[in-house]
Amino acid sequence: MRAKNAEFSDQERRFVTEIEVRVTDLNYGGHLANDRVLSFFHEARVRFLSSLGLSERDIGEGISLTQTEAFVQYKSEAFLGERLACAVWPQEIGRVRFRLAYELTELNSKRLVAFGTTELAGFDYASRRVCRLPDLFKKALANL
Repeated sequence: MRAKNAEFSDQERRFVTEIEVRVTDLNYGGHLANDRVLSFFHEARVRFLSSLGLSERDIGEGISLTQTEAFVQYKSEAFLGERLACAVWPQEIGRVRFRLAYELTELNSKRLVAFGTTELAGFDYASRRVCRLPDLFKKALANL
């Protein structure tokens, strides 16, 4: 699964949440720090899973999630106090792994700040091993 070939146009399947840029999100250049974009994606993912009644620690059958890959492309700056919309939606769902896509836009201007993907895998923390995704979880993602 290669993130750079991701398609970012699946509008009807998107979960959207708002995140405000805080002073702790800025870098020495006075704009949103690159590492914070991944943190915003993470926050959106947690809220997305919560909307499904799930969490990263419990996607069913005692299975958790672990991130195995991340891709971000930065498109414009974001600044202190700006309110950003972070959309998240599933793209690919496999037996063990799945990909979520993200799009971060400034709410007022609709300016694209960044987009990207994360690949996540089912993980059993007791055995410290990657494992298959529960069928009910895969269906929940596929039926959005």
